[in-house]
Amino acid sequence: MQLAMVGLGRMGLNMAKRLSRGGHQVVAFNRTFAKAQELAAEEDNVIAVAELEDLISVLAAPRVVWLMLPADTVDEHLETLAGLLEPGDVIVEGGNSYYKDDLRRAPLMAAKDLGYMDAGVSGGIWGLTEGYAIMAGGEDEHFKLVEPAIATLAPPEGYLHCGPVGSGHFVKMIHNGIEYGMMQAYAEGFDLMQRGPFSEHHDFEAICHMWMRGSVVRSWLLELMERAFGEDPKLEQLRGYVDDSGEGRWTVLQAIESATNAPVIALSLMDRFRSRQEETFGDKVLAAMRNQFGGHAVKKAGE
Repeated sequence: MQLAMVGLGRMGLNMAKRLSRGGHQVVAFNRTFAKAQELAAEEDNVIAVAELEDLISVLAAPRVVWLMLPADTVDEHLETLAGLLEPGDVIVEGGNSYYKDDLRRAPLMAAKDLGYMDAGVSGGIWGLTEGYAIMAGGEDEHFKLVEPAIATLAPPEGYLHCGPVGSGHFVKMIHNGIEYGMMQAYAEGFDLMQRGPFSEHHDFEAICHMWMRGSVVRSWLLELMERAFGEDPKLEQLRGYVDDSGEGRWTVLQAIESATNAPVIALSLMDRFRSRQEETFGDKVLAAMRNQFGGHAVKKAGE
């Protein structure tokens, strides 16, 4: 199929490449036009456009425009696109938007006879080769229109139509909340070993490698930690400063709103806040995991 990718950041760029290599034609737009041009020069099935207005003439109706933008720029782009697109066209918001924003935006687009879908995307910097887990929300007809692209982006059985608008980002929000808790448990475990009576004998890379062979705590996060420890055995090059992207906060807010007990997720978020005042080895483990799976920026020792 043919679709536009608006936003060629860390995720959007690789998603455009995976779509192109999967046989889809991608019309690429980025605030910095040179980035879209570089992508078009590299990939056979990519057309670069300099302005959002140019998308309309290049895309065939019904048009599909997939947004991969910072959350604070989505509304601005939606307003512009709503004035350019035609009835029957569909916009997919694939960034890390709060699901309540989707509930607000969809009626605005519907008033102009435009479809609106939300797509929670997980895969980070590894998605190009491994595929992206995609959690989609929206009307059936819009999902069916976009499904060929989603199926290419995802690994086998790696996508789901979660329900109406907002449901995709809601499931992705909870996914990230769970991720916070899992990462925190690993961080605390390695911190305990680092502070324990046998720390001088521990090879953390080897421990990760062994745990990945049949242990009940094996996971992709642990595999990435093996990689991180292989690069820096004691994480001496990292500061234990752990940021958060917002989805953990939204998950905790959901727990409060629904009076649902979620202490592990809530405390893992609080510990990220604490890491910004002091650091432990566990903080370094968390920072290393975020960098390994998502390419998130880290603070180096001495910064």
